[in-house]
Amino acid sequence: MRDDERTILTALFRAAVDAANPARAVAANLPAPPKGRTVVIGAGKASITMAEALEAHWKSALEGFVVAPKGYVSPLRRVETVYGSHPVSDETSLAAAEKALALAATLRKDDLLIALISGGGSALMAKPAPGIAMDEKFGLIRTLLKSGAHIAELNCVRKHVSAVKGGLLARAAGEARIHTLVLSDVPGDDPAVVASGPTVADPTSNADALAILRRYRIAAPPSVERWLSSPDVLRGPLRNDNETRVIVSAHGSFEAASAKAKAMGLNVLYLGDRIEGESREVAKVHSAIARQVLQYDAPVAKPCVILSGGETGVTVRGNGRGGRNVEFALSLAVSLGGEPRIHALAADTDGVDGMEEVAGAFIAPDTLERARAIGLDPVAMLENNDAHSLFEALGDQIITGPTHTNVNDFRAILIR
Repeated sequence: MRDDERTILTALFRAAVDAANPARAVAANLPAPPKGRTVVIGAGKASITMAEALEAHWKSALEGFVVAPKGYVSPLRRVETVYGSHPVSDETSLAAAEKALALAATLRKDDLLIALISGGGSALMAKPAPGIAMDEKFGLIRTLLKSGAHIAELNCVRKHVSAVKGGLLARAAGEARIHTLVLSDVPGDDPAVVASGPTVADPTSNADALAILRRYRIAAPPSVERWLSSPDVLRGPLRNDNETRVIVSAHGSFEAASAKAKAMGLNVLYLGDRIEGESREVAKVHSAIARQVLQYDAPVAKPCVILSGGETGVTVRGNGRGGRNVEFALSLAVSLGGEPRIHALAADTDGVDGMEEVAGAFIAPDTLERARAIGLDPVAMLENNDAHSLFEALGDQIITGPTHTNVNDFRAILIR
């Protein structure tokens, strides 16, 4: 890939990530102070940045904590930072959930709970439902992550085997007023889905979660089967003074990326931020659109960029490391077959693709040729779900480190 194409794609990705910074949005959506205490509980990849903005603009007393992924650096002074595991929960995630439930239980009618919720919170704050062992729940989620289930299905199951998700943190807060600020990383921006909605009423049921496990032919432990086969006695309507606001979403990020592209002299075809499905299949559709543009200047004229977001999935059948963005990129490269004048980027705005500390990858017309020149078989590696290894060998990974935000996947296909 020529440096100018990579520079253009990187600039578009950076514009999207920068637009997802929640600092200004938090400041514009703060509630009125309470008569009593103000307690903050945050969970997710953006929780530190959200809490930093809250600290800067909240003039009265403030207490509480946020849970962020291990390795994140925190400048917080008034709010404690604890760390959990992502994308798969562990003992630290359990400790964070128990800490949140215990703190919420201390709140009274005149108190205020400010919940700062963003993508990643499901794994970072996790406690099994009664009768389910921690390793049983975590093992089930690991299996579901590899099944190809989309984010709404994954979070439905997470909620119904959880003692904190699906509004249960709000229920623990009793009569306290609750003000939830959400940074959305899900298609459609449903706050009940982001981080599995710990302070948002849950519209799904145990039966829905059980049906998802059946759909993906996942054998659940007997304790999970028993729990999901019984009525859900923990959930129900929440109090009317529980206010929830989605303050940052993917749509704003793509508006920023589109504006950046137009300023660079590119036409823009925006396919939306709700695209789901198997990564490799979604890539084939994007390839067909790119070829149409290349040959006919339709449905948009060159030079242009095709932008899309959402959250695809990877059904891991091989021995590779998965990763929906790198799998999309490799499938796109294979489908394009070295088509000239087409370059692309696929990356997760949180800086982590699947279970790897890699955001995604670049592809260029010579991606397949360069791979084969060093003895790699791109088609075989795609079938083995091993795109991470291919892009690592080519030096075409996108490594950002923690971005402290997350509005899901960002895909850009540049056609000159």
